[in-house]
Amino acid sequence: MWRALTALSAALVLLSADASGQTAPGAPQGSSPEPTTNPWAFNANAYTYLLPDDRNYVNLNFTADRGWLHLEARYNYEAQKAGSMWVGRNFSFGDKLTLEVTPMVGGVFGDLNGIAPGYNLSLSYWKVELSSQSEYVFDLEHRSGNFFYTWSELTVSPVDWFRTGLVVQRTKAYETDLDIQRGLLAGFSYKKIDFTAHVFNFGWTDPTVVLAVGVNF
Repeated sequence: MWRALTALSAALVLLSADASGQTAPGAPQGSSPEPTTNPWAFNANAYTYLLPDDRNYVNLNFTADRGWLHLEARYNYEAQKAGSMWVGRNFSFGDKLTLEVTPMVGGVFGDLNGIAPGYNLSLSYWKVELSSQSEYVFDLEHRSGNFFYTWSELTVSPVDWFRTGLVVQRTKAYETDLDIQRGLLAGFSYKKIDFTAHVFNFGWTDPTVVLAVGVNF
């Protein structure tokens, strides 16, 4: 496991160096790239899980993007008291109908140890967006621990600062009576801050509430 994590960390460093050393398309060899005010884009999110029959916890996510390069770190996502590190490549297609997809590979460590291929995906048109964050974890200690995780949303934004829609989740981070949890969400944005409330399983079993706060910088 430590060899896998060491290889993943080395890949992160090499890819970061490669991305930072690229010049603008069409620039003469040996010339300095055009200065940019902020070549990196960062995002930090905290998801607070309010569980009906278990201890509440917080899932933390951090992403860093520069051009095609995507780096990501998570904690309490695949399992509580477990972290994961990811590297991926960004692709974008279309104009009015826009598809953004990032295939990734990650290493999971802590109370769960494994290797995980995954992807982030967003398909948007007008005010409607379908997004999905999914992965399959190969447990390095017990094959029975292999699991497919997903968090997927279908939302509509009648105005720029508000969105609402449907959300589904499949996770092993806590015990649940439903294999696939279904729910509703409502989100608000103010400048670079996003706040979203999710309610899962209402009408099927005791509801789980997830409150998320995100910052873009």
